[in-house]
Amino acid sequence: WFVRSSGSDKMPKKAKEEEVATGAVRFGRVRNNLKMGIVGLPNVGKSSLFNLLTKQSVAAENFPFCTIDPNEARCAVPDARYEKLVGMWKPVNEYPAYLQVTDIAGLVKGAAEGAGLGNAFLSHIQAIDGIFHVIRAFESEDIIHVDDSVDPVRDLATIQHELCLKDLEALKRAMTDEEKDVKRSPGFKLSAIYVATMKKVQEMLEEDKPVRDGEWVTPEVDLIKLKLDNLITTKPVVYLVNMSKSDFIAKKNKHLAKIHKWIQEHGGGLMVPFSIEFEEELYAMREDAAAQEAFLAASTQKSALPKMITQGYTELGMIYYFTAGEKEVRCWTLLAGSLAPQAAGVIHSDFERGFIKAEVVGWEDFNTIAKDKKTGMTEVKAAGKYRQEGKQYVVKDGDIIHFQFNVTNKGK
Repeated sequence: WFVRSSGSDKMPKKAKEEEVATGAVRFGRVRNNLKMGIVGLPNVGKSSLFNLLTKQSVAAENFPFCTIDPNEARCAVPDARYEKLVGMWKPVNEYPAYLQVTDIAGLVKGAAEGAGLGNAFLSHIQAIDGIFHVIRAFESEDIIHVDDSVDPVRDLATIQHELCLKDLEALKRAMTDEEKDVKRSPGFKLSAIYVATMKKVQEMLEEDKPVRDGEWVTPEVDLIKLKLDNLITTKPVVYLVNMSKSDFIAKKNKHLAKIHKWIQEHGGGLMVPFSIEFEEELYAMREDAAAQEAFLAASTQKSALPKMITQGYTELGMIYYFTAGEKEVRCWTLLAGSLAPQAAGVIHSDFERGFIKAEVVGWEDFNTIAKDKKTGMTEVKAAGKYRQEGKQYVVKDGDIIHFQFNVTNKGK
């Protein structure tokens, strides 16, 4: 990203067809194993939510820094399509899609300078791909607030400020390293697009604006991914508002409108109201289906956890396709936009290397036509919905695929 000096500092002209990229997923890492991190100030309900999402037990004491090392686990992505395939085939093995979830220690004001567990927190958050930002909107005399009062908008601003400060540090280090490289290369200078992009990033961060909220063209996105690959504010965020059980059931809370306004004024994003109190009470009845049904009927509410999981998965830009049969029904995770050979490679590298074709039926067609496992695919084929696709086919979420490959096609 530096060029030989030619006497011109003009930015390269943008191609007419070049579109302005939007959203956080454009900055994401290209791999099929991504994870969401649960973050927020201390005592907002992060570890309790993690316990519920993963059915694992980690410390959740009423103490600001009880979670120091991140706890990692995975939770199954709820999907009626997968459940139908399992019910139809009744396979020996079942493999749903999973969302990787990390519980990260709380941070406080001044974390970028090392306050609380700030530096440890920020290094952990740099390792995740998306953020579940838990916000406290409940009052409790038993659960202390690190700032002694419940003010979700203040808490949102605190978190965003600390993350932008940490990214500003990373930006300045990267720029210093780049300038040193240029000085060691006589006759070269920083490219115009590098200078302009870094200036734009710096201005955003100094105003506490996440990088993901900027308007970027593809060359700028590529440059940020290459030179600033450890930025925190490029990651997608789902805002989880933890309310009291009574507020959740009543579907109202005095803080919700203010939280929603803040989110819309700071780049937008999905806000999911939920209640740890409600979810824990519901989970405690897991062995008594009748009690759960009565509880849900009386509250006229339902668990918000499935929405959190599916939205987290979607925000990471992930999809999955199915393979189905009597031996197993499995979801295979990959990045949205992947081609058929890449999808085959998720199963095994030989499938990608020796890819011949993909035999595909889209979920909607299968769901509409197939009645049972014995005649389902026959009916799909008879209806002309069983397709053969080549190397340029972009796999769709929910596709049911059978790959043909030849492992004797040696890669060079």
